[in-house]
Amino acid sequence: MSGELSFLQDRLQAWGIRQASWGGPLYRGRATPGRADLALLSNDYLALGGHPVVVEAQIASLRAYGNGALMSGAFTGDTDPLRHLEADLADWLDAPAVMLCQSGWAANVGLIQAICPPGAPVYVDELAHASLWEGISAATAVARPFLHNDTENLERLIRQYGPGLIAFDTLYSVTGDLCPLRDLTALAARTGCELVADESHALGVIGRQGTGLVPALGLTDRIAYRTASLAKAFAGRAGLIACPEEIAGYLPYHSLGAVFSSTLLPHDVAGLAAALRVLREADDRRERLDHNARVLREGLTELGYNVTPSESQIIPLQPGTEHGVRVLQQALDARGVFGAAFVPPSVPNRRCVQRLSVHCELTAADLDRVLEGCAAVRDEVGLAAWKSTRRLAAALP
Repeated sequence: MSGELSFLQDRLQAWGIRQASWGGPLYRGRATPGRADLALLSNDYLALGGHPVVVEAQIASLRAYGNGALMSGAFTGDTDPLRHLEADLADWLDAPAVMLCQSGWAANVGLIQAICPPGAPVYVDELAHASLWEGISAATAVARPFLHNDTENLERLIRQYGPGLIAFDTLYSVTGDLCPLRDLTALAARTGCELVADESHALGVIGRQGTGLVPALGLTDRIAYRTASLAKAFAGRAGLIACPEEIAGYLPYHSLGAVFSSTLLPHDVAGLAAALRVLREADDRRERLDHNARVLREGLTELGYNVTPSESQIIPLQPGTEHGVRVLQQALDARGVFGAAFVPPSVPNRRCVQRLSVHCELTAADLDRVLEGCAAVRDEVGLAAWKSTRRLAAALP
């Protein structure tokens, strides 16, 4: 027991030193954005969190059913509204079946834990969601990380260790770039691997009706498993797994997260069902989101910020160090521009960023204000000395 106590004390001491090195709070203790501030913290990319159709559906459900039956998802019956929503999602995604669970974390961990044999290789992009890595650990499989979006490196690993699962994000949550999906599917076909594509940040945003990158590229029949958190463009609380029907029938009774966590609440299901109806008809919101993201990416690049490799609504400002992120965050907060700090364990050491999450309701004046704020702080935050800035300068003609 003394060894365990010493371990914890050492960790707490290191945590205190690390927080002190930031020169101020990155998380708790930070000022809350006011009504006049621009909060670019949320993953609610299509601004559905307060949409009247969604909110009214949740309120009606709460009044009719309260919190419902607080029980394991294993007991959810065939006539439950959750089952109807799963069928609607499967139809929308052009998937054989969909299983809903409590979160995107539960989807990834539970899926890999339930389908992957112990000791089997799982080839995982080094920047993939932490929940995919945790699923590998839960399955007692072997993680074989490959360089980010590097299919040549991935193929060398597969040739060395044999077929297995390939796990990746379709849109990366910090860097904002897309995966090379066509290359990944071709490689999987050549090597006998199966694919797990996490569509969390693409779902609702990319493709016709927002069905994600996989349907947008016509690859639904080439990818065995799609997962997603519905706490992004769906503005709700749940996760999904799109998979073969047989697997969808198996998972609720073999995925430990599904068995041993309470099922979704009725108002969660009602809100998600309403969000799906809105999402199907939200091309105007997706167009505005794409426009807003493009304006900010181009404007920030002109100001000297290196936002590569972003090609989406996720835009990283890249000081590199934890202290650098703190200085940048403090400077932008003071100008009413609130982003989200990503430091270890969310990102590797020396690759810390302040992420700006764009949404479709930003106005032209809002975009100007973000760019004006970022322009004003360049000297204050030492932009010219950032390694990311020097990389950008070296890449220019």
